[in-house]
Amino acid sequence: MKILYAGGGTMGSVSPLIAIHQKLVSKFQVPNYQSLWLGTIFGMERELVEKAGIKFEPIESGKLRRYFALENVFDIFRIIIGFFQALYWLVKFEPDIVLTAGSFVAVPVAYAAFFYNAPVFAHQQDVKVGLANKLMAPVAKKITVALEKSLKDFNQKKVVLVGNPIRDELRITDLQHRFDFENNLPIVLILGGGTGALAINELIWQSLSELIKFCNIIHITGKDKSISNCGLPITDYELQYKSFEFLDAEQISEVYNLSNIAISRAGMATLTELAYFKKPTIIIPMPDTHQEANAEYFAKNNAGIYLKQKELTAKSFVQEIKNLLVDETKKKELGENMNQIFVDYSGEKYLEEILN
Repeated sequence: MKILYAGGGTMGSVSPLIAIHQKLVSKFQVPNYQSLWLGTIFGMERELVEKAGIKFEPIESGKLRRYFALENVFDIFRIIIGFFQALYWLVKFEPDIVLTAGSFVAVPVAYAAFFYNAPVFAHQQDVKVGLANKLMAPVAKKITVALEKSLKDFNQKKVVLVGNPIRDELRITDLQHRFDFENNLPIVLILGGGTGALAINELIWQSLSELIKFCNIIHITGKDKSISNCGLPITDYELQYKSFEFLDAEQISEVYNLSNIAISRAGMATLTELAYFKKPTIIIPMPDTHQEANAEYFAKNNAGIYLKQKELTAKSFVQEIKNLLVDETKKKELGENMNQIFVDYSGEKYLEEILN
């Protein structure tokens, strides 16, 4: 069986597909399984994809904006180039199926696959359907969705609820104690998403002197967004503040297990992982994006605390963290409700669809 994966630019369109690849290799042991990934030229996905054992090839891609912008003109040409590049790889690789979880790089691949007559499976994670998946829906043979509420957003003959798969490495329970602290204070995990969130980072750094009075912090800042770039004297906080630009899946699994609560953007791939670990989470979505709908959905289901970035101050931020840390009932409720948002984390429902 040959599978062509398409996605990139952010971790959101990458994580679930890597999880599916891992399941095909480790559990289902599909005969003669071969894989190829078409992704972005400068995206962060290449290293993760190749580490998972998938051959990676970059193609041109463009972002179609919902408003007038000169960049749209240039990006249309990039999409056309991407279409022919994808068609080349389809002819050369001869996949049995094409899998995508959104992203603009997947759009020319989906249309090339339709032209080539290869079935396309598009996976919808977010509460609000993104433009990429809207564009791919007409040419997709099947649309899998992570959330039950998303079933109504697509053609009923195509759509199926499968949950959201997580990567195998996240299930590791043998902790290496690489992130232990010397005290017994609760641990707060800060996640800015795959590419980091400068606004959240700055909020943390402004609040550090107060936060370390009652908690330890593990902070994943994103590439080139470390505390050293903001001029703070890290030696003043190093006993209770540990920052990393990036952690691999095994490392992130350990900090998920160690932490008492999390603070995160509202990318669905990250929220899925936090939900799997039943981690009570303060959600700060990227303003004016689809993430706000994700945060609202979790908050409405008492599965997360939704805070708007534009309304936050260092003082109110510290108080929100303090309030959640001391409220054991609230933490348990949030964790349990978050875990129940998704019907499946294993990827087996998804695999049943593609293998059938």
